[in-house]
Amino acid sequence: MHLSCLLLLLSLGARAGAFDLGQTTRCVPVPAQMSVCQDVPYSEMRLPNLLGHTSLDEAVPRSEDWRTLLHTGCHPQARAFVCSLVAPVCLDRFIQPCRSVCMAVKESCAPVLACQGHAWPEALDCERFPAQDDTCLTPLPKHISAFSKEFPQPVCQSCPSVEEAPSLKTVLDALCLSQFAVKVKISRRRFPSSEPELTVEGPVEFLQRGPLLPYDTASLLQRWLLINLRCAHTLARPGRAQLYLLTGTMRPGGAIQISALFPALKKDLHITAAARKWKHHKC
Repeated sequence: MHLSCLLLLLSLGARAGAFDLGQTTRCVPVPAQMSVCQDVPYSEMRLPNLLGHTSLDEAVPRSEDWRTLLHTGCHPQARAFVCSLVAPVCLDRFIQPCRSVCMAVKESCAPVLACQGHAWPEALDCERFPAQDDTCLTPLPKHISAFSKEFPQPVCQSCPSVEEAPSLKTVLDALCLSQFAVKVKISRRRFPSSEPELTVEGPVEFLQRGPLLPYDTASLLQRWLLINLRCAHTLARPGRAQLYLLTGTMRPGGAIQISALFPALKKDLHITAAARKWKHHKC
């Protein structure tokens, strides 16, 4: 489901912003169908929840509207933040996210929403949550959050050029202007599922590794696709996997910039020739 669905849900959030923490609630098992919250360390949730959903018939499909955002990995506490709202733990009182958690998630995830043309929802105004204390969901230790930022990260960007049937010179020039170059197969699901809509299939082949980490590159590129959905939808056709030669650079601060994509069709011998000549090519 697209991120626009998430914003449609939260456009109804006036009632969420005015949610009465003192109202009568009931405890119910966290259903298996609520896939985004299957890893929470508890088995029962409160209804109504903190977004005002009064039944599982309402809460379960609305929870799925968050799935694409969470798959982007925009913040290490995004899932805990979302689940504290849609599936709050069943204790003697509500455990809300701390204001500092909301602000941290907003700082990292609002740019993902902006990439889709949407603002951070008013229903999730961080001022509605309590200041950090022992009665709310606290943020991760700073050293853990800082550690995750040391790795290359996908960000929203203008769509890179896509060149079909490029000349040998065009491909070699693109390689010369890039810090990394990989061959990667991208597929797009035809129907909604609990898995990401766009997926990097199989191993990534490195022509030039540059700043990329071998064990994280497939995940990095998949998150780039989910953040830059409008670009990605022009690349991958539903139900069909396509091999691409992808080139790019890393900005100061670790943000990955994809520069060019070349569909690596079997009949296109120039990409194959460029990959072979690149080992000995002088820019």
